[in-house]
Amino acid sequence: MPHRLETAKARAVGTRQTLRALEKGIAEIVFVAQDAEERVTRPVVELARRRGVPCVPVATMNELGKHCNINVGAAAAAILRAELPHRATASG
Repeated sequence: MPHRLETAKARAVGTRQTLRALEKGIAEIVFVAQDAEERVTRPVVELARRRGVPCVPVATMNELGKHCNINVGAAAAAILRAELPHRATASG
């Protein structure tokens, strides 16, 4: 399934970008490298669980980086929703 990252129209790469996407509610699916330090990936996994976003393990950071089309490893990545979530607005 990480191969979906290669063709995704929008994605977040890295722990910070992935956390931001989860916080904004635009992450559709999250990928986490199993060889990354737990202190780095734990916040991503926990927030994904709380938000109900599927979290898919990937064997290595290098493998995840390759699927993201970058030349370095990545601890986490996410495929982003095509549409932003609708926000309720107050009309006055």
